[in-house]
Amino acid sequence: MIDADGFRPNVGIIVSGADGRLLWAKRINQDAWQFPQGGIKRGESPRDALYRELHEELGLHAPQVEIIGVTSGWLRYRLPSRYLRRTRGRLCIGQKQKWFALRLLSSEDAVCLDGSDKPEFDGWRWVDYWHPLTEVVEFKREVYRRALIELAPMLGVQADAPAAIRRTMG
Repeated sequence: MIDADGFRPNVGIIVSGADGRLLWAKRINQDAWQFPQGGIKRGESPRDALYRELHEELGLHAPQVEIIGVTSGWLRYRLPSRYLRRTRGRLCIGQKQKWFALRLLSSEDAVCLDGSDKPEFDGWRWVDYWHPLTEVVEFKREVYRRALIELAPMLGVQADAPAAIRRTMG
C-alpha cells in the first residue's frame, strides 16, 4: 500500500529492556543493524501492524511488552534511487512511519528471530539509547533521530543526543 505521495505506511519498533537499553537487530546475512519495522497492510491499524511485526520479526506477543509511547505524527524518509520500486504500478519513494516505544515485560529469552517463514534478522543485542544513530544506514538516520528524541521522555531518557553522537550526524 503506497499513499498518494509515494510513501509506504510502516511501523518502527523500539523495544527497551529493564535497564533502559534498546534491542538492536542485525539484518539476516548482512552487516546492517536497525530497529524492527514493517509495512502496514490495507485495513490494518498501526497498532495492529506493530503487534503483527513484533511477532513476525522478534517472536514476541502483545502480553510480553508494554506500549510506552508512540510518535505523534508520521516520520518520513526517502529511499536512495537504487531502492526505488514500483508496487502495483505505483512508485514507492520512501516510508512514512509511526514509531512505538515498548518495554519488554518478559525475559529476553522470549526473543525468537527464526519463528517466521522468512526471518528478517539473524542476531540482536542490547545497545545504549543513542547508539543506533551511529550505526543505522544514513538515509534512515534523521527519522531515527526524530523518533528517539520524541520518545526519549516516555522512556525516562534525556531528549537530547550526547554531543559525540550529534557530531556524527553532520
